[in-house]
Amino acid sequence: SPHLVRFNERFRLGGRLVDDATLADALAGCETVNGDQPITVFEMTTAAGFLLFSEHPADVLLLEVGLGGRLDATNVIDDPLASVITPVSLDHLEFLGDTLALIAGEKAGIIKRGAPAVIGPQPSEALAVIERAAERLRAPLCVAGQHWTVGQEHGRLVFQDEAGLLDLPAPRLGGRHQFENAGLAIWALRACDAWRIPVEAYEAGLGAVEWPARMQRLATGDLVALAPPGSEVWLDGGHNAAAGHVIAAALADLEERVPRPLLMIVGMLETKDLEGFLGNFAGLARRVIGVGMTQQEHARPASAIADAALRCGIPSEARTSVADALARIAQFGLEPAPRILITGSLYLAGEVLAANGTPPA
Repeated sequence: SPHLVRFNERFRLGGRLVDDATLADALAGCETVNGDQPITVFEMTTAAGFLLFSEHPADVLLLEVGLGGRLDATNVIDDPLASVITPVSLDHLEFLGDTLALIAGEKAGIIKRGAPAVIGPQPSEALAVIERAAERLRAPLCVAGQHWTVGQEHGRLVFQDEAGLLDLPAPRLGGRHQFENAGLAIWALRACDAWRIPVEAYEAGLGAVEWPARMQRLATGDLVALAPPGSEVWLDGGHNAAAGHVIAAALADLEERVPRPLLMIVGMLETKDLEGFLGNFAGLARRVIGVGMTQQEHARPASAIADAALRCGIPSEARTSVADALARIAQFGLEPAPRILITGSLYLAGEVLAANGTPPA
């Protein structure tokens, strides 16, 4: 949640997105059982998901919370193989709280008694809260940097824990942060006593992994065709300050390897920290072009995004759409051809993938 283009993206069964008929049957069945009782869209979606998963048994279920954790509709599994918490940052402040400690408390709500708690790199304020929750529930705590390390050496991923060292291919996903994400995934599997994953499986997974709208390179499509010939077009749905930091780091790495002028096309919701996000790109981006989102009631006006970029010290302008922004970039005549990042919202990313004709499969 949210899906990018099609609702079906919320459920993947045996490696494939659920088909329309199967999804419709699951939703109808849950609606019948619920009757006239009040229920939210996400609660109904979660119930349909559990029904689908029960009807299509798998070796393991990877279940992502929708918001926070403690009060999330997905948080009803009493005995998980493991509970995984990725780096905590400031987001959804209106629901989760306005400090890292408060947000970490909500995230720690998924930790279950006796089940391994696998924790990615955390600010100290957040880690302290998570550690207290794990101690209270007697959940074995496994923390990045303490129980395992992961890094990049000669273009490969090197993972080490008390069981030994793994020398693996680099993740297929772009950005140095994906090494940390991969390390977290590897340890989550190694922390499950019932699993003994061969090295070849880790190698295959790292080489095949896909994550739409996270540093996704768009090579073809209707929108890409509007960019100047030879351009790089990247798409990332990041929308908070922490996401801006890792995206900017990934682009700085690209700039070091293959220099190109960076231009950004940005759309964002009013509830997000726009300047906190854009500030990461000062000195890196040559220009920000603000755009609106056609299907979001609470999207920021393009002019407001352009004004915020100026306050961050980045030249900017506003355009009506991503297509209009790409056509505008084509007028600049930049040499070499630019690196274009479209970012700021998963909702914007979904609109881009739909308009480009490249939805997630």
